[in-house]
Amino acid sequence: MNLENKIEAILFMKGEPQSIKSLANLLKVAEAEVGEAVVKLTENLKSLGRGIRLLRKDDLVMLSTAPEASDVVREMAKEEYDSKLSPAAVETLAIIAYKGPIIKAEIDYIRGVNSGFILRNLLIRGLIERVSNPSDRRAFLYRPSFELLQFLGVGKVDDLPEYREFNEKMEESVIGMHEVEKKMDETFKELEEDLASVAKEEDLVSTVEEVENNHTDNTVGSPDYVKEEGSNNISLNINETNS
Repeated sequence: MNLENKIEAILFMKGEPQSIKSLANLLKVAEAEVGEAVVKLTENLKSLGRGIRLLRKDDLVMLSTAPEASDVVREMAKEEYDSKLSPAAVETLAIIAYKGPIIKAEIDYIRGVNSGFILRNLLIRGLIERVSNPSDRRAFLYRPSFELLQFLGVGKVDDLPEYREFNEKMEESVIGMHEVEKKMDETFKELEEDLASVAKEEDLVSTVEEVENNHTDNTVGSPDYVKEEGSNNISLNINETNS
């Protein structure tokens, strides 16, 4: 799979803007390579008449629907806006209300599924807000909107029913997620160190073999002085190579 396809897959899965730097770190390539791939992906999506486009603003890129599909997208959005919230949307909204501000990865971890589409739905309805994350520019924070608090009839999230209990439970779940991520990072680091160690051992073996081969080559044809047993005579032998 080429770099453009990998970027398209990541942006589809993330469902929110990603920086060129974060994509480069994730794909383990230079930022310049990501920039070139983004340009190619933008051109390909447009030239092939795809239903999605790649949007770019400064260092951020994201997937969006094509302008040609605006009518059907608008109709779908209107239908979703007028319809009742699905159980999945209510679940996501509750997580944001009781745990927000919260990043998408944490929402996905608590729910066990990708929440990108539902988050867009809730944003369109004005029930949640998406704000910049001061501690990590790669991920946005989601929090309940004033409209949601007004609809629920509470002045602040702390006034939600059993807020502290549910907040603590979700916090434990999020902590568990980060502990898993930490263990995975440690495992990958150990694996990288092991691979580096193996590579060094292989280099050492190759170096030793090369030295031995060079030593053998240098001794071929060199004089070999041999003292005969029980005699003071020394004979001179010449190593010969087989032709």
